[in-house]
Amino acid sequence: MKPLLEIRGLSVNYGAIQALQQIDLVVNAGEIVTLIGANGAGKSTLLKAVSRLVNPVAGKIFYEGQDITERSPDQMVKLGVAHSPEGRRVLARQTVLKNLELGAYVRSDRLGIKADIERQFLTFPRLGERRHQLAGTLSGGEQQMLAIARAVMSRPKLLLLDEPSLGLAPQVMLDIFSVIRQLHEQGVTILLVEQNAKLALQTADRAYVLEAGQVSFTSNASDLLTDERIRKAYLG
Repeated sequence: MKPLLEIRGLSVNYGAIQALQQIDLVVNAGEIVTLIGANGAGKSTLLKAVSRLVNPVAGKIFYEGQDITERSPDQMVKLGVAHSPEGRRVLARQTVLKNLELGAYVRSDRLGIKADIERQFLTFPRLGERRHQLAGTLSGGEQQMLAIARAVMSRPKLLLLDEPSLGLAPQVMLDIFSVIRQLHEQGVTILLVEQNAKLALQTADRAYVLEAGQVSFTSNASDLLTDERIRKAYLG
């Protein structure tokens, strides 16, 4: 398999705090790779480093073989990396439709953008019903759907998903993960941070376990589901 994303020796600090220490990670084209670990383990920071929202103090990030360690966030979107952040971060005072249009800001193909918006409304019928509603008035589940749909509007090759099930009702959580699998089947490579370790491992091809800013181990996701250490620490 050809690496779409490769991270070598990545370290990130927040002031005097080491958030990530010497991270090595590979995401191959066509995979779903998940990061699991306790709160504060550095999972969200790793996604922010890839999308260039935080700067590393050491290490390199390669995307499609290019060193993108010094790239800007908007350059990453143009290269095909989209980030759906923790907490959704929808534009509350804009309509659902405007949020989706803004998700395609790096594109100029108006007909393609229009077709993709309708595709999102087919994927997320509730968003279609609420297309002219302000995003801030949506339920938590609907806002999460919008956050993912908005990220997909840039037509990413690599989608970074940070805690897509956080705070959602069980059925909505399952609906969101059904869409994640659909996106994967459509050819989108996904790097997933998810608090529900069991659901993440059931969905992913491979997994990395982060502990205190370091990779403690990595394996096929199906193997980690039955690993006694993982079961005790993360699966309950």
